[in-house]
Amino acid sequence: MGILDFITGELIDVIHWTDDSDDTMVWRFEREGHEIKYGAKLTVREGQAAVFVHEGQIADVFSPGLYMLETNNMPILTTLNYWDHGFKSPFKSEIYFVNTTRFSDLKWGTKNPVMCRDGEFGPVRLRAYGTYEVKVSDPARFLTEIVGTDGEFTTDEISYQIRNIIVSRFSSAIATSGIPVLDMAANTPELGKHLAQRIAPEIAEYGIELPNLFIENISLPDAVEAALDKRTSMGIVGDLRTFTQYSTAEALTTGAATPGNGGGLAAGMGAGMGMAMAGQMAQNHGPWGARADNAYMPPPPPPVEKVWHIADNGKTKGPYARAELGRMAEEGKLKRDTFVWTVGLDGWKTAAELDELAQLFTIMPPPAPKG
Repeated sequence: MGILDFITGELIDVIHWTDDSDDTMVWRFEREGHEIKYGAKLTVREGQAAVFVHEGQIADVFSPGLYMLETNNMPILTTLNYWDHGFKSPFKSEIYFVNTTRFSDLKWGTKNPVMCRDGEFGPVRLRAYGTYEVKVSDPARFLTEIVGTDGEFTTDEISYQIRNIIVSRFSSAIATSGIPVLDMAANTPELGKHLAQRIAPEIAEYGIELPNLFIENISLPDAVEAALDKRTSMGIVGDLRTFTQYSTAEALTTGAATPGNGGGLAAGMGAGMGMAMAGQMAQNHGPWGARADNAYMPPPPPPVEKVWHIADNGKTKGPYARAELGRMAEEGKLKRDTFVWTVGLDGWKTAAELDELAQLFTIMPPPAPKG
């Protein structure tokens, strides 16, 4: 390098960064061929921060503005003051520009199904995917924990790590949200906020934050979705006879429009058989399979008789059948204010409060016949 080239390098005293990419998070000001000059102008634009590193240690962080690098606590010396070192300064100072704007439309998704427990379906496996936004909140910490000495750091270098954190916290966020599986589609905004809040403390250790996290879709396994579709179809069909009549009309219309090979006749025969079967089912079983007559229906199971317990001087006695309580009422051992309990009651009740036992005290024998 000639003396003119060296002096030209020393005259460069404007330090700034303009970024035309959409994924660069950190860019190091290149100093090859020239040194940072005492009194140089440092321009930090909106949406940027400048981290000054001297001899491997972070010396200062500059927010947006214009700065003159000329204070004593800025160890910036030109090589012109150190000709005895062969035009090489022993001081190594670097400036890293950090993009503090939001990086949006970053993708995340579950590579494998996530197992969780639902109140209606029990254990289910869920898949989910969406997008998120990332922003550098602490430039110095981000440079120390993530970037290191990388001269140009992009979102691709950290997105994989953030995706892993999101997926690993997704299952626990689902479990603690209390949202049923069938209602998750209507609550994805709240679920995304809940997930972002759980992740925030962990990624704050890297000097970054997630301003937004969006869940675009939550899906169930194919077998579960098929079962749900079948349940939905049964609800839409409604009355079986009406649905069969509609299907028959559709089959006849389709068959008439199909030329050759007896398509219309075959469709008509199939529709006729379907109507006959539907009619038979409607006569014997009603619209949903319940028989209209009782000719072949088995008798219902006998009713289960209740058993009763009595509170007597702080002790529980029983169980007694209702017939036994009737005899006790006649003998005066069971009174209206006696406390009783049976399965289904929310606590002890007096016999007079319960209709089925109050009748025991109102049954009077008929008048005696005249002799």
